[in-house]
Amino acid sequence: MTLKHELSSKFVQTAKYGMYCDGDGLWLKVRKDGGYQWIFRYSLNAKQSEIGLGGSRLTLKEARKKADEYRVIAKSGVDPKQHKRILKHERSEKDYTLQTITMMAFEAKKHSLKGDGKSGRWLSPLTNHILPRLGNIPVDQIHQRDIKEVLAPLWHKKHATAEKAINRLNIVFKHAAAMDIEVDLQATMKAKLLLGTSSHIVEHVKALPWQDVPAFYQTLTETSTSHLALKLLILTGVRSGPIRQLQSSQILGSTWLISGDLMKGVKGKTPDFRVPLSDEALRIIAIAKQFERDGFIFPGVSGTTISDATMAKLMSSAGMDERPHGFRTSLRTWLSDQNILSYEASEMVLAHSVGTSVARAYNRTDYLDQRQVALNKWALYISGGCL
Repeated sequence: MTLKHELSSKFVQTAKYGMYCDGDGLWLKVRKDGGYQWIFRYSLNAKQSEIGLGGSRLTLKEARKKADEYRVIAKSGVDPKQHKRILKHERSEKDYTLQTITMMAFEAKKHSLKGDGKSGRWLSPLTNHILPRLGNIPVDQIHQRDIKEVLAPLWHKKHATAEKAINRLNIVFKHAAAMDIEVDLQATMKAKLLLGTSSHIVEHVKALPWQDVPAFYQTLTETSTSHLALKLLILTGVRSGPIRQLQSSQILGSTWLISGDLMKGVKGKTPDFRVPLSDEALRIIAIAKQFERDGFIFPGVSGTTISDATMAKLMSSAGMDERPHGFRTSLRTWLSDQNILSYEASEMVLAHSVGTSVARAYNRTDYLDQRQVALNKWALYISGGCL
């Protein structure tokens, strides 16, 4: 008579090729490649049979629990294999594919995303790279090797995209687990280990050296909404999103108040941001108001506002590799090289957080007056005036 619980967790992790009995029909089968599988052997109607319980995603404790469940089923006169087929059929009828669970996870997540995730940026790493290959597979049947194979082409070429995809997939797996679906919550971590260290070298957005900004600024016309929008972006260092969404109601004297909903950050936790406006910035806004439509100062041809790519296309059409976002780097480098502001105030110009949450809780200034002086100097410099 075999004894129950012959194996230990430590033994399972180090066991060599072979078959090992834990007792009461539970066996550990270790393959030559080091992987392993749990097997439950049982007797039904005087006939010996066995059923696979799962692979390395099952711990020893979980394998014993599943073996106990099948043992009870077999003693009741039902074949565990038939029971497993019934469960699989019921699962397929409920449609627990990765595609379905992904959309469920997104529905639960979207209310914490800017614009309720309508831009599609949260979903796009999955819809573009994961779901076309794995979307129709039941989520509990997806293995780390499946994830590895799908993301391998991206891992060293578009590493940031692959990282986003694997992080989003981890959220989907957690949602599945919350639904009591037996997924491997470590599958994404294991996939990353299989993918290895990425050789991808991060390339930052190309920026025009601050010494060259005045010459470029003065090539921009004042008869085009895209040119005017790019001028305001250069003058303020604000990201393109709030620039495109600018409305007259946001301008309060010489200050532009940007709602936290338009700023980069977590929905509902990002504060409003005040941008000091130089005389040159106010002049550009005044000119742009003649194009105002539906409340937006920079309206697009077919949409509510100019598109996200409009200003980038303007620069690429001029034969430039640099992009609008790079002007934030130009401004930040100028502030440092010219020793215009302290580090903290310079970072505030770009709406960057500095220090720990505790430090920020005590230091609540936004350096508005100092930033006003600095941006006035920047405007004079790039528009051809004197410092």
